[in-house]
Amino acid sequence: MGITLVTGGSGFIGGHLVAALAARGERVRILDLQEPPDGLPPGVEFRQGSILDESAMAGALEGVARVHHLAAVATLWDRDPTVFDRVNRQGTRVVLDAAARAPGLRRFVHCSTEAVMIGHPPPRRLDERADPGLEALAGPYCRSKYLAEKDALAAAAQGLPVVVVNPTAPIGPGDRLPTPPNAMLRLFRRGGPRLILDCVLNLVDVRDVAQGMILAAERGRLGERYILGGEDIGLGDLAGRIDRLCGRVPLRRHPVPPALALAAARVEEWLSDHVTRRPPTASVTGVRLALGGAGFDSGKAMRELGYTVRPLEASLRAALE
Repeated sequence: MGITLVTGGSGFIGGHLVAALAARGERVRILDLQEPPDGLPPGVEFRQGSILDESAMAGALEGVARVHHLAAVATLWDRDPTVFDRVNRQGTRVVLDAAARAPGLRRFVHCSTEAVMIGHPPPRRLDERADPGLEALAGPYCRSKYLAEKDALAAAAQGLPVVVVNPTAPIGPGDRLPTPPNAMLRLFRRGGPRLILDCVLNLVDVRDVAQGMILAAERGRLGERYILGGEDIGLGDLAGRIDRLCGRVPLRRHPVPPALALAAARVEEWLSDHVTRRPPTASVTGVRLALGGAGFDSGKAMRELGYTVRPLEASLRAALE
């Protein structure tokens, strides 16, 4: 059967993917800089290392039949903005090059993101044909992931058995950082903010993303991309749902003009860069992504992979517990 390698297997999506693979009885190997926060499931091997280390990658691929590549810097802001290209793009190249030399590799699932599909102005609804181009993307994280996805698809064209998945905004249990979508939910759980963007998000349960990646490895067509999304919801409606889940009457919130939201994000990000050195509550990239957001169509994954999603209400409850 061979080993399944999960780069970034200690992260939010990666941890759920590793657990799902282990529950199926698969032999799983993690390559990550940090051990999983909850320990290793039975039958899972951990190797500490960086995807930028060619030697570590070559060793991690020994005996591997399937790769799920998730290792990335997935924040929307960093003190060092060059880290996005270094890890997300250059790191992906190292993984792809090592995989191309690995004997016995049968499938390579590259985990991209919805953010590579969001440009300005946004269409009403996005599917796998969306390609806004590098310059239209919201920030350095998005550009690095866009270029990494292009490299993965180029490798597929050269014969590497690559399938690309594009999760939307994953939420759910077990997010200790937290990642930006869960951080937003926790902010609303505390009651704020009262000024919000008039935008649409697509939220997906992280456990459904993990299952979608497994299905992509089994049934995905080589060289294709698959959106792994959930439910479209307006930000105001989302805040109201969270209020009700917290047992309170929905708070009154007001839309903030896009230009004002961007200006405020620029000021906050400048303070993060030069004064606090802590992540901003709202980054410029995050605001641009929200303003460029639209509905996402997961129909291709549902038809071709058998991908399914659970109700958003259940995912919100799990994320907020």
